[in-house]
Amino acid sequence: MHLRDLVQFLGELSENNNRAWFVMNKPRYDILRAEFLELVAQAVMQIAKFDPAIASCNPKKALFRINRDMRFSHDKTPYKTFFSASITASGMKKPSQGGGPSYYFQINAKGLLLVAAGEWLPPADRLRAIRNAILAEPAAFEKIAGGKKLMAHFGGLQEEDKLKRPPKGFEAEADAAHIERIKLKHFIVWRESSVAGVMPEVLLQDVVAGFKTAQPLVGWLRAVKTPLAEAAEA
Repeated sequence: MHLRDLVQFLGELSENNNRAWFVMNKPRYDILRAEFLELVAQAVMQIAKFDPAIASCNPKKALFRINRDMRFSHDKTPYKTFFSASITASGMKKPSQGGGPSYYFQINAKGLLLVAAGEWLPPADRLRAIRNAILAEPAAFEKIAGGKKLMAHFGGLQEEDKLKRPPKGFEAEADAAHIERIKLKHFIVWRESSVAGVMPEVLLQDVVAGFKTAQPLVGWLRAVKTPLAEAAEA
């Protein structure tokens, strides 16, 4: 993986985010995409050593397209300025597709590596199931979410979009210590670092180390079943 070339390409793309430029530079993109895909494949193999459920994940399906979905966006630039992948046991990337918890990483035009794990914006039924699971065993969840290793590496769960009041159906828990976890809309950790001067093999080690630290969170989330999933398994 030529990280310097990737960051340079993404930087140029951010300044020339149009189809004409992209078509002209498509050969560069194809080479970099193939290299990134190989990085994803290596990550899948490494993750499977401590999370066997990931072994069946197809690296090609884990890779996100560079084309942006502009249907509901005021930003009409056609391309993303980062390469990214979401590695899941289900093989689905998006929560709306039933993707569930994932190991996610991206490299952007600023030369930043984002390593994340958990579940981002789960659908309503899935979100309620996670909240109910926390309510059922708050101490078990807190042991994972507030664990020393997770806190040291990621700084804890992200609180973006967190509710100010208890969600509907959880009002009775308003004074409970675990209500702050139940107010969350995402159950995810992430960390950013620069790729400047980093060798590809070291980057892979850093990515996998972060995922290994977050595996207990991913495993806990994966064990949470939505009502439909429970009915299908019955």
